[in-house]
Amino acid sequence: MASKAAAAAAAAANAAAKGAAEGYQYPWREKLAKYKSELTKGVWGYWELGAWKPLALSARKRARLRKEVLLAGENWPYDPPKKEMRNKRKGHKCDRVAAEKRATTAELMKKMPEMLLDYKKRRWEKKMQEEEGKS
Repeated sequence: MASKAAAAAAAAANAAAKGAAEGYQYPWREKLAKYKSELTKGVWGYWELGAWKPLALSARKRARLRKEVLLAGENWPYDPPKKEMRNKRKGHKCDRVAAEKRATTAELMKKMPEMLLDYKKRRWEKKMQEEEGKS
């Protein structure tokens, strides 16, 4: 029994020495080739015939494979596209709306004398049309 354990330990040591000599790494190239079709379907899963299907590759294994590829200096094209950052400031909507209302009111107050003159002119024209219609 002890001889089996010793033989297994010796075999493991030989394999480790051989792997270190050859520069053996985590076999990410084979895994990438194996799961390429699965990785192109999305990050979390995909819809198929109206049903959501998770990837056959777990998130932990996917993350480990991604990490190995990036550490090897290769490109990882399977990440989802990044969204643009929000440039709107947070705050209460009522404050924003009130500020907009104040701004539009100020613009309308600048136009007020013209608007009043137009209104008086329209009223006068309407009055004149009514008088012409009566006579």
